[in-house]
Amino acid sequence: MAKPAVRENPTGAKRAMWNAYVQEGDPQAREELILAHLPLVKATVLRMVSSLASHAEVDDLESAGLFGLIDAVEKFNPSMGKDFAAYASFRIRGAILDELRALDWVPRSVRDKARKLETAYVQAEQGLGRPPTNEELAKTMDMSQAQLQTVMGEVSGLLCLSLEELLTSEEENLYIAPISAGSSTESPSESAVWEEVRQLLVDAIDVLSDQERTVVTLYYYEELTLKEIGQVLSISESRVCQIHARTLLRLRSGLNQRGVETRQG
Repeated sequence: MAKPAVRENPTGAKRAMWNAYVQEGDPQAREELILAHLPLVKATVLRMVSSLASHAEVDDLESAGLFGLIDAVEKFNPSMGKDFAAYASFRIRGAILDELRALDWVPRSVRDKARKLETAYVQAEQGLGRPPTNEELAKTMDMSQAQLQTVMGEVSGLLCLSLEELLTSEEENLYIAPISAGSSTESPSESAVWEEVRQLLVDAIDVLSDQERTVVTLYYYEELTLKEIGQVLSISESRVCQIHARTLLRLRSGLNQRGVETRQG
């Protein structure tokens, strides 16, 4: 089972590589740093692809992730004492999201289903004054629970990536990332915004059920794939996908109510 990225501060051989690259611009040190962290690209792509079904090519996403890693190596400042693995993962995810947007990877039919599902969820939640059950949501959408589960499976990837991308602007995106501090280049104002978003996300997660909270923790923070989450919870991957989709509906609704903009892929 994949493990979350190990947090690191450059020491020993890696510190020497960073010094050679940052202080002397040594191209060999740059290449060695990139090669040493390639597993981060593969691990990030594997996790994200697990929620995308067959909508995206792994090779395309790995290429994009590699550019994100290169960008991280070139912009990272080890003297600030930040964790490179977390910073690189942040940049890799951002590059993959950019690639997915450029590819327009989601079929129109899936976007339409996601839009209808979210509209129905909000309508049911407002009418009931609480999150709807699957039975209540299916009734709102005038379909069977089996049909609802199918729709949730189809749109889960789109809903998932929307939570990887928050507060979109022309200049930058802030991504959901398991890091305790922002990027090595962020300004104090950016850091304050990120901390506010983190707190809003924590508040939204607090109202989830135990099972939903576990899925969120394992996927977004422990960085397990949906298949691995199924193994941990002793349920099928398809069941994890359905729980994930429902959890994302609740999170998106909660974040939007708190004024945090989320968008679909």
